[in-house]
Amino acid sequence: MPNCKSFLVTGAERKHVRRRARFQQHGEASCHQASPPPPSQVKAPKEIHAILTETLGERAPSYSTVKNWVAQFKRGDFSTCDAPRPGRPETVTTPEIIDHIHELILEDRRISAKSIAEQLGISRERVGSIITEDLDRRKLSAKWVSKCPNADQKRQRCLSFEQLLEFFRSDPNNFLSRLVTMDETWLYHYDLDSKQQSMEWRHSGSPRPKKFRVQNSTGKVLASIFWYHDGILLIDYLSKGQTMNTEY
Repeated sequence: MPNCKSFLVTGAERKHVRRRARFQQHGEASCHQASPPPPSQVKAPKEIHAILTETLGERAPSYSTVKNWVAQFKRGDFSTCDAPRPGRPETVTTPEIIDHIHELILEDRRISAKSIAEQLGISRERVGSIITEDLDRRKLSAKWVSKCPNADQKRQRCLSFEQLLEFFRSDPNNFLSRLVTMDETWLYHYDLDSKQQSMEWRHSGSPRPKKFRVQNSTGKVLASIFWYHDGILLIDYLSKGQTMNTEY
């Protein structure tokens, strides 16, 4: 008769083995509709989480997950199936999608890529790739200009540019040395410090320095500046009480 060793198995160990077998069977089983347990067997979320931790160890779900399950079961939803999900967004680039995005941009040039992705049901990254790579478009902001010239001002600028082109064609090498530029600007009696200029090094616990709002200087003078490629040629200040006219 072969030698046999006897092992003593306690009741707690048998209970632990049966509980682990039930959880393994539950994980291997397919999605099904569970029946509600009797009220006498309903346990608190903390107690259920402790049992799962003891049985599954590191693979046990978190306490928040267990708490959500218990709340779901109390509402009468005993289904163990996952809720339906929309799935991964479409990422395939097709000519139809490119044409559709192009039409949306032509209809509204300020439309956002997020809005296009929501309308077509594709990812935001795919929309951005189609716009920049396939359609070769960039979203640019409007450029601020000083003023909107009228028809006479536009005509005068065209004539000036034509004269400059003639000077350049006649003598390209000395074009810049013969070109003089002029501009006008108001110079105030004193300049206010900007917010960046008033920045100071302080301790991390020190309060922020205060800067009072001050109006610009009421005293100012008009300066006419002439310069060329080597630097400033002349700065002319308009006298007080004098106005700028064609004779000046």
